[in-house]
Amino acid sequence: MRFYEMEIDEVGKALETDFSVGLSAEEVKNRVKQYGYNELDEGEKQSALLLFFSQFKDFMVLVLLVATLISGLLGEYIDAIAIIAIVIINGFLGFFQERRAEKSLQALKELSAPQVHVLREGEWIKIPSKEVTVGDILKFSSGDRIGADVRIIESKSLEIEESALTGESVPVSKHGDLLRTSNPGIGDMENIAFMGTMVTRGSGTGVVIATGMKTAMGQIADLLQNAEAAETPLQRRLEELGKILIVAALLLTVLVVAIGVMQGHDLYTMFLAGVSLAVAAIPEGLPAIVTVALSLGVQKMIKKNAIVRKLPAVETLGCASVICSDKTGTMTQNKMAVTHLWSGGKTWTVDGVGYEPKGNFYQNDKAIHIRDEKALQQMLIFGMVCNHSELVIKDNTITLDGDPTEGALLVSAMKAGYDRHKLLDEFTIINEFPFDSARKMMSIHVKDKQGRNFIVTKGAPDVLLGVCESILWDGKTQYMGNDIQTKVQDAINGLASKALRTIAIAFKPIPENTVLLSEHEAEKKLTFIGVQGMIDPPRPEVKTAIKECKEAGIKTIMITGDHVVTAKAIAGQLGILTSKSRVLDGKALSEMSVEELEDVVDDVSVFARVSPEHKLKIVRALQNRGHVVAMTGDGVNDAPAIKAADIGVAMGITGTDVAKEASALVLLDDNFATIKAAIKEGRNIYENIRKFIRYLLASNVGEILVMLFAMILGLPLPLVPIQILWVNLVTDGLPAMALGLDSPEENVMKRRPRSPKEGVFARGLGWKVVSRGFLIGIVTLFAFMLVYKNDPARLQYAQTVAFASLVMAQLIHVFDCRSEKSVLSRNPFGNIFLVWSVISSLALLLVVIYYPPLQPIFHTLPIAGKDWFLIIGLSSIPTFLLAGSFLARKTK
Repeated sequence: MRFYEMEIDEVGKALETDFSVGLSAEEVKNRVKQYGYNELDEGEKQSALLLFFSQFKDFMVLVLLVATLISGLLGEYIDAIAIIAIVIINGFLGFFQERRAEKSLQALKELSAPQVHVLREGEWIKIPSKEVTVGDILKFSSGDRIGADVRIIESKSLEIEESALTGESVPVSKHGDLLRTSNPGIGDMENIAFMGTMVTRGSGTGVVIATGMKTAMGQIADLLQNAEAAETPLQRRLEELGKILIVAALLLTVLVVAIGVMQGHDLYTMFLAGVSLAVAAIPEGLPAIVTVALSLGVQKMIKKNAIVRKLPAVETLGCASVICSDKTGTMTQNKMAVTHLWSGGKTWTVDGVGYEPKGNFYQNDKAIHIRDEKALQQMLIFGMVCNHSELVIKDNTITLDGDPTEGALLVSAMKAGYDRHKLLDEFTIINEFPFDSARKMMSIHVKDKQGRNFIVTKGAPDVLLGVCESILWDGKTQYMGNDIQTKVQDAINGLASKALRTIAIAFKPIPENTVLLSEHEAEKKLTFIGVQGMIDPPRPEVKTAIKECKEAGIKTIMITGDHVVTAKAIAGQLGILTSKSRVLDGKALSEMSVEELEDVVDDVSVFARVSPEHKLKIVRALQNRGHVVAMTGDGVNDAPAIKAADIGVAMGITGTDVAKEASALVLLDDNFATIKAAIKEGRNIYENIRKFIRYLLASNVGEILVMLFAMILGLPLPLVPIQILWVNLVTDGLPAMALGLDSPEENVMKRRPRSPKEGVFARGLGWKVVSRGFLIGIVTLFAFMLVYKNDPARLQYAQTVAFASLVMAQLIHVFDCRSEKSVLSRNPFGNIFLVWSVISSLALLLVVIYYPPLQPIFHTLPIAGKDWFLIIGLSSIPTFLLAGSFLARKTK
């Protein structure tokens, strides 16, 4: 149907929808069956079989498969079969992990799915857009994404940006009238709002005319199917490391074969030895373990109310050096309550708790009757009429549907006994000029029952004062001279000095039938009524979070649209503002270039009276100073700054869809403390990745050296390829994965942020890998030599002792990897997953050694009890020798 050329009543009849009530639950169920869910078809998913085979595309695994093929060609069939079995098991582990990651991603999609306001059975509720169906009534306002194709019923200064469909970024004005144009293009359908487009100004309601693939967006559905799998810098560095290790493995193979042949060994034996070394050099489990660690880290963050939308954010979080945070709702509770009111030289206070509409008004600590204060009555009434918020009472809990500032004005009027629905019977709203961040005010054109017309305006007091020419004083309208303006400004400053946010109310009578085409016509020559001062108390946990960030070398900057005095008061309470800190306001910021801001930005802790456009300038200046910046935001205009920041953080509750789409991290609870928790988790994930890299590579260095030294000394091979592969994939794999679950060290939030350019082997990790690996190799070789020299005829037994010594040395060394200092600095039972993984690896070692069917496969023999004392004693040396040297340095 051509809904754009139909009157709105005809549209309602055609869709069988009552615009005042919406659809019933039964009707919704039937229509969903008829039209399907409101979602776009997804692209073809990779089949399970293809996903399984993709596990073997990794370069390391391919090299391993080549080694298996060579073993088979040389007649080492048992080795070849065992290696292929282990590779397949590893493939299954990767397959199940990726399937799990897919499900997690789907869960994340649902958590961050767009929400819409819909009228169902007479009540406005918020639901995921996929549950919207044809005939639903939607309401939307600035910052919302349209959830389906809708025919607009009514609009108030509604403008929608349709670049996703038309490529044109200039917002289009929308209205509810029928179109007279025949066959208009999408860009000309001024009474239709399309799925996926963004409301940039005003508000409106509409009826859904198409959902899912039937929408205009459905025709370009592949826009949502091009999901990019982001590769983190860490993953790239590890991929490069893998290639370096493979080159090293090939060089070692050539070296070993050459040394062996020169010493008179036959080529066949030496080639097998070379393959063993190649297997030893490649940490086969590393790619899978990194993926698991990142995946588990993301799951942990969800439990802490932070959704990671872009994988590189996990790594970047650990580098954050500055957090630029909004004040309202993030640092504060976002439950505004009016506590002070001022008009015509008089100040009143009002008590009450939160959004509870109960409270008394006082002047000089004495209760007053509202009916005796005409100016106060007018200020409260106009504050309630020029308002979009509503209190919703459900299950004895009062919540606010709307803006917290408007909610405070609503509740203050309710405390005086006013009811918004009754007031809207007395005052008919003719037109509205919505609030925007540039004007910092909102106006409505109303008509009362006596036929009188007024403009009612509310907004920032300092801005509103500039458009007022008179004031209500002692019950009369007086010209606002400089002396009165000074008194008003002093009153505003007095309220702001108490950390109160101030909203001014003004009005003007206008002639009947006046048509105001713009807000600029409406918002001039007004009469100032008064100011309401409200407070949004700080969240109790934020002060501690800011202190912890400071100890971690992370600076917190408050960014707010509030008055400078209010911002300073809250920042002082939270410990952001110190005696050396500077406060910069929006006016000064506008006059500065990015380069000028760079010179002072390190000294600024609070930016006040800031518009969203200023945020981008702040981000650029901080980044140019070398900072890694996390920037919070919730509005449409915040999106450029969120996108430009190293870590863009969007609000999950108050955030618009645009802000969420631009962000790397979404806070489900809009709480600053969650950013701190996410940074802590991000630091810990990176440290855990370093821990298991240290563990795996030290183990591999040990394996390489034991084989290489044996070659150089002209000894038989201490280990066979299948044993090395078992160590790399099974014995190393479980503890390495458990290290990925390790809890943060006590000092993780006491260190300065790491540089994003920091290499994997920074902070002495390379030395730890080489030194521990060298000692592990030496003790393994020593165990082999002792047993072999004692009885050269029992080579296989000596190899079993070497195998057990290597595994035990690594299982003891894994506890050393938990700390940057030494094995003795952390409780060994602090990571229960690690304890159980070590016990499991030890049990598997005993099975391979003592279970007869496995002995021929792994070339093992049962070890005598007395030799276990030798194995455990030697295996402890690499870890405890270096722990002892650490303690010796510490006591000095």
